[in-house]
Amino acid sequence: MEMSQIRYVLAAAKHLNFTKAASDCNVTQPALTKGVKALEVELGAPVFHREGRRILLSDFGRSMLPHLQQIVSEADAAQLLAQNFRLLEKVPIRLGVMSTIGHIRLARFLAQFEKTNSGVELSVSERSTTELKDKLSNGELDAAVMTLTEELQENFRTHPLYAERYVVVFPPEHRLGQLNVVSLQELSGENYVDRLSCEMREMVMQVCASKGVELYARFRSEREGWVQAMVLAGIGFAFMPEYSVTLPGLIQRPLIDPTVERKIALVTMPGRKFSPAMEALMRSVKNFSWPG
Repeated sequence: MEMSQIRYVLAAAKHLNFTKAASDCNVTQPALTKGVKALEVELGAPVFHREGRRILLSDFGRSMLPHLQQIVSEADAAQLLAQNFRLLEKVPIRLGVMSTIGHIRLARFLAQFEKTNSGVELSVSERSTTELKDKLSNGELDAAVMTLTEELQENFRTHPLYAERYVVVFPPEHRLGQLNVVSLQELSGENYVDRLSCEMREMVMQVCASKGVELYARFRSEREGWVQAMVLAGIGFAFMPEYSVTLPGLIQRPLIDPTVERKIALVTMPGRKFSPAMEALMRSVKNFSWPG
């Protein structure tokens, strides 16, 4: 039983005319008729009754039709899967990640994605918010993981992932580490490690000023690793997103009064068609169990 013979039968059943069926299959009518007869011989019964130029499905043919259609459908699905797999390998995903995003939870997602999509090549680059927006707009990135803002929602396509609170990070044995939660007022006058790359830094500073909270920056850095290392060394405390704290030994407590939270989203360009690899990534994003 050949796939071409099955397709001939299905086309003939659709048109009930060998000439039209042959045209659909891009073969000559004698070739199609020969293929249909060969399949009937193999099946051991006629699929069609011939009445001159007119053909009708036999009872046997009618009963076989769903099975033949299923064979073709499964063959087409297998061919599409193979084609998409080849395309996945040819079109890598270029993913940008904002420098303040905690990498451990994102890495868990990417590891699961790699296991279920082994044919996908993925490159990840860490950038500032401005660089990520520029590279998305210029087509240098396919997607970016960023803090969700009104500006992004207005100008890009956003796919929410998870939300995370801001916490206060202390060195071991810090007196405020004994508390379950820490209010902004309780931090006034404390030595402070300033995260210059924090996208919510200006907002936090404005709240501090409005509440009369005085912070003394003993150290400033755009590098998340340096900020955490200096806190651990006892230089001062820092404000950080809870999933970005990665250095063992640090004490973290939820910040209250005010509570500060950010939402993380996968950001893509509106109107830009996804490659098969990006389609696979989007499916994984929707199905993954994100924190919170």
